[in-house]
Amino acid sequence: MTRIINLRQARKHRARNASRAAGDTNAAKFGEAKPLRDLRKAEKDRALRDHDSHRIDRTDETGPDG
Repeated sequence: MTRIINLRQARKHRARNASRAAGDTNAAKFGEAKPLRDLRKAEKDRALRDHDSHRIDRTDETGPDG
């Protein structure tokens, strides 16, 4: 026996699923909330600053040609 469906409801259901899929795609594409983005950026900047502070500056040493 076939199942009777309401075409209007089926169309709305399909549109809702498409909208939800587009929202999920955008969420993955644009990432997280602004406070979390700012926190992650601050952590990244701090890590780079710490890394650069341990760098040895060799500009004042004379090379093999010097």
